[in-house]
Amino acid sequence: MTDLAAHGAAFAASVARFGRSPPAVLCHDDADGLSAGALFARAFARAGRGPAHVRVIGRGESAWSPAVRTELAALAPGGIVVTDLGVQAGAVLPGVPTILVDHHVPRSGPDASEAVVISGHADAPIPTSSLLAHACAAALGEADDLAWLAGIGLVGDLGERGAGADFPEFMAPLRKAYTAKALREAVSLVNAPRRSASGDAGPALRLLLRAGGPADIVAGTDPDAEALRAGRAEVRSALDAARAVPPLFAGPVALLRCDSPCQIHPLVAQSWTHRLRRQVVIAANAGFRAGYVHFAARSAGVPDLITFLEERAPPLGPDDQFAQGHRRATGGQVRVETWNRFADSLGFGPEARVL
Repeated sequence: MTDLAAHGAAFAASVARFGRSPPAVLCHDDADGLSAGALFARAFARAGRGPAHVRVIGRGESAWSPAVRTELAALAPGGIVVTDLGVQAGAVLPGVPTILVDHHVPRSGPDASEAVVISGHADAPIPTSSLLAHACAAALGEADDLAWLAGIGLVGDLGERGAGADFPEFMAPLRKAYTAKALREAVSLVNAPRRSASGDAGPALRLLLRAGGPADIVAGTDPDAEALRAGRAEVRSALDAARAVPPLFAGPVALLRCDSPCQIHPLVAQSWTHRLRRQVVIAANAGFRAGYVHFAARSAGVPDLITFLEERAPPLGPDDQFAQGHRRATGGQVRVETWNRFADSLGFGPEARVL
């Protein structure tokens, strides 16, 4: 079962060990991660522990990298919260209390000296990082008026139907207060900038940090709101072109190739699952980052895509990231040579290789 109150209590106990300096919050750049980051920042401010420094970890970055460690060391935070970025061994910043709040399958487990882990991946149903963040915020103080942020994360990761089916008691009042349409529209806009060629999620984060509800995002007219709309238009154009490309087939896999600087591969994969219900749909984008192929796997019929990919994994290099995310929504980013080995092993011909 999902015990959000227990997760919140564990968070509050861990925050009590933070130092007096403002904390740092590291978050993923999608709707769930950004909403979680905004929730933590706003909760810390209300609890008198702010202003927190919020750092979005974007494409090609890692919260555990030396570059991020150096950046954090210059801030000298009293504590660190890392959310929606996975769980793995290693200290983000040695000597600084750290809490990992996440719902993905852990890559490896940190020891107690490196971080406290608040994870929902073993819960049923699995809460998103933003829903966990809301429970954590509620453990620090009043957070009912911030529930819409968790709603954006839920709809962003699970879709409206999935969010409503898994967490009906949480979603029902949000739909009544803000409407399902407003939540969907806000999710679409918040996700747009990080999917655009620039990959800059800053405008979305700034809106989430100050907005009073989804309407402030949907109807906003300031430069940040305009940036969200421009990003969405760019992504829509790239997605329309990619959807016109027919799939390739090999065994249980349907492969969609695209070559775009926009992060459209998850959307391409998802868009084909209702037509290819028996296949595992993989969308591979060779234009997203030079030297790499970013790919997303989705399926209407295979419940554990991480296991599916791991059973077919090619030899991986140190820079390759493979079978990450959720059991129902996974993917990776691998060097071109790794991708070509993977495509060959799946049974595809030369048309699936990246030159």
